[in-house]
Amino acid sequence: MPILEAIDVHGGYGGMNILNGVDMAIEADEVGVIVGPNGAGKSTMLKAVFGLLTITGGEIRLRGEPITNLSPHKLVEMGMGFVPQEKNIFPSLSVEENLEMGAFLKPATASRLKQQIFEFFPPLKEKRRQPAGELSGGQRQMVAMGRALMNEPSVLLLDEPTAGLSPLYMNEIFERVKAIAASGVGVLMVEQNAKQALRIAHRGFVLAAGQNRFTDTGEALLNDPQVARSFLGG
Repeated sequence: MPILEAIDVHGGYGGMNILNGVDMAIEADEVGVIVGPNGAGKSTMLKAVFGLLTITGGEIRLRGEPITNLSPHKLVEMGMGFVPQEKNIFPSLSVEENLEMGAFLKPATASRLKQQIFEFFPPLKEKRRQPAGELSGGQRQMVAMGRALMNEPSVLLLDEPTAGLSPLYMNEIFERVKAIAASGVGVLMVEQNAKQALRIAHRGFVLAAGQNRFTDTGEALLNDPQVARSFLGG
C-alpha cells in the first residue's frame, strides 16, 4: 500500500480548476518528484495534498486512509510535513529555536529529535545558536526541512527546495532528500531543476495543464526522448 496516494484529483482557486485529474502514489521510502512547465499545477498539487485548497473531485489517502480536504493542522497531527518555497523559517530565531518550533506536538522528544536533525544536516549543529536569517540560502532550506522533520512525519512535502540555490547546495539538498527517504519517510517534491531531481526520484510525475502527461521511474523519464524533448530541454 502506498504511504501517499492521490486519485483523479481535481481542484483549484475561486471556482477555477487548475488540477484536472492528477494521479500520484509513493511508498514510505521513496522520493517522488513533480515536474512540468510553469502553470502545470505542480505547487497547486502539493497544496491540495496539504489541505491548502479545496479539492472538488477525486481522493487523497495517507496510509490508505482518506484525507481529502482535511485541514493542515489535522494532517500534521496525522504525520505529514510541508515545507513551502518561501517564508519557511523564523529568521530572528536561532537555528535551534526554529527546530524546537517544529516539535510543538512532541515537546518531550525535542532533544532527541534535534540530535537526529543535526545528523541529517551537519552544518546546522555548529550554527545552532545563530539566527536562522543569517544563514546561506542552502542552510536556511536545511533549517526549514529540519523543522518539518521534528514532528517525525511519515510523508514530507517539499515545494521547490533548491530554488535559488547554488549548484553546490542544490546537490547537497538532493543528497539530504535521498537520506530522508532512506530513513523511511516518503518525500514528494516539486522541482524546477527537473533533470537533477529525476536522477534521485524513485517515481516521477510530469504534469501539464493540471494532468499527468508522463508517470514512471525517474530513470525511465530521463531516458524517454519525448519527455526530454518536451519538458527537459532536449
